Order: sequence, then structure tokens, then C-alpha cells
Amino acid sequence: MNAAYSSYRLQFKRPGGTSRGVLTEKETFLLCIEDGDQWGIGECAVFRGLSADDRPDYRDRLQWACDHIQLGLETLRAELLEWPSLVFGLEQAFRSLQAEDPMELYPSEFLEGTGLPINGLVWMGTQEFMQEQIEEKLAEGYRCLKLKIGALDWASELALLRGLRERYPKERLELRVDANGAFTPEEAEEKLNTLAAFQLHSIEQPIRAGQPELLADLCRRSPVPIALDEELIGCYTAGEAQRLLSEIRPAYIVLKPSLIGGYKASESWIRLAEALGIGWWVTSALESNIGLNAIAQWTAQLGITMPQGLGTGALFTNNIDSPLLTDGGCLWYRREHAWDLPQITSICT
Repeated sequence: MNAAYSSYRLQFKRPGGTSRGVLTEKETFLLCIEDGDQWGIGECAVFRGLSADDRPDYRDRLQWACDHIQLGLETLRAELLEWPSLVFGLEQAFRSLQAEDPMELYPSEFLEGTGLPINGLVWMGTQEFMQEQIEEKLAEGYRCLKLKIGALDWASELALLRGLRERYPKERLELRVDANGAFTPEEAEEKLNTLAAFQLHSIEQPIRAGQPELLADLCRRSPVPIALDEELIGCYTAGEAQRLLSEIRPAYIVLKPSLIGGYKASESWIRLAEALGIGWWVTSALESNIGLNAIAQWTAQLGITMPQGLGTGALFTNNIDSPLLTDGGCLWYRREHAWDLPQITSICT
């Protein structure tokens, strides 16, 4: 058994704005395993500035994993506990290696043509740019929109939400917002009270991560359901996760497998959350279509009902051609649109 990795830089079609800055490209790593005539591929999607494993020696650890691939997944997982995106890439690659088709990891109705409901993501920018995105998403048939907030002036963001809610009641359009920790503790409660008028489904991470007592207090008092996102990053054990959820008691958690350690870790979060009556959904984190495919196929067999955050594959100019398509507010796997296997195998050989 041999393994190797390649760096791949995804180029945004247009800059993606968040409260942490504007993104024009995204570096990721494709990990390939060969065993005789079999091969498997996974994506180690480190997110610079956000991932817990965004460290100077990231490539060194990735090379170490390749050099020691014969140790097997469970041993590598234990050795790389604090490198969540590496673990997830390894999980994908081993599952791909063992699958009859290296690109079809989890049998489900999704692979047979059933769509996964997803939210339409509206990136930060000028009010005009955000309105343009909103109109595009509505025209494409989305019935759940997620708006990144925290970069515009507050009045402009409220105007966007007000305009949407005046046109569409909550029964026709679900609205989610993601502050990425942009609110200060002093202003958070007032802003949440203001947002309540728009009958939002939820708000992700209103204040920055690492303030569990303040966040727990907000969760108790907020009229808008709060979802934890960045707060989950850096929790490596079930014990840590249990303490976090028990202390904060959010309405939801947002699971990004690349940021929290992959399939096994995400499934642990789900069990803990459900035991406490906490809802959850799955979101990609700017992976290429390799990683998005792995996340979507895993998500599809979890019995989900609410819209997931799995529509980022169309953001890039140089994504790997795949059967993944978005249409009518869903993500679809259309086998008539083939994977670019020559490109993938060239990466793996």
C-alpha cells in the first residue's frame, strides 16, 4: 500500500466575503492511496485561519501520514487526533479504496437520483451584491437562504432581511444567518432581539468562539435559536464535546467534517446532541468536489430532513468535474455527468 498527496488551489468565480475577510482562492490537498490495482482518494481540506490544524508543519504531518499509511486508519486516526482535516481525508481515501466504485462511498437514494435539500448561501459584500445573490438563489428555486452577516453596516443587513421577509413569509422561505462571531458580547443581545422580528430559523455563532459562559447565557435568553459552528473546532474528544454541549445548550450544532475530524467525530457529535435534544445539520467547508462528494454521500444516509449546507461546489472556476449539481434548492448526484477520472487518476499516479 502506498500513499501520496497533491496540493490543489481552488479559484473562486467571484470573491467570497465573510466577517473574517474576502476569499479569492482556497488551498486544499488531495490524498491518494494505492493498493495493487485499487486506488482511493480523499481531501484534506485545511481552512487557513480557521482550522485547528492550520499549522506551519501541516505538510510535514500529511507526508508522515502518507509514509505510514500501512498503519491503517484507526492507528492513524489516534496519532492524528489534533489534525482533523487530515483524519477526514484519510477516512475518505480508505473508504474510497475499499469501495466498488472509488467515487461512490455510501450507498443511498442520493446516488440513485434523489436530491438532498440544501440552503442557498449568500456571501457578504455590498448591499447590491448581496441582493443580486439573493435574487439568483430565489430564481434557482431555493426555499432556504443563509446570509453571512457582520460585514455590512447593521442597517443595510436589516434592510436585506426585511425585504426578504416582506416578500416571503417563513412558511415559504426559511432564513438563516451566520455571524461568524462578528457580534461583541455587549451588542449581541440587542441585535438578536432585533433579528427576532424576521422569524429566522437560526443564527450561527453570534459571538466569537471561546466564550462558553457568555454564549450559554445568550442561548438561554435569545429569541433567535443559536447554532454553534466555530465553537466545535478544537474539541477532540467525546468528553470535551459533552461538556461543551451540556454547558452551552444551543438549539443546533453545525457539523463541518473537515473542521471537526471527519465521519467518526461527526457521528459522535450527533449522538451527543440528540441525547440533549439539540438539532444539527451538516455543512461543507469550501472543499473541492472530492470532499463535497464525500460529505454529501455520508449525509444522505443519515436520514436528514432539514436543508443542509452542501452547495459550495459551484463557487470555483477550476473544480473537478463531477456528477454533483445544484438545482431547485437541492444537491443532486447525476451519473450522466461523469467524474473527470483522467484528472483524478493523474493526481493519484
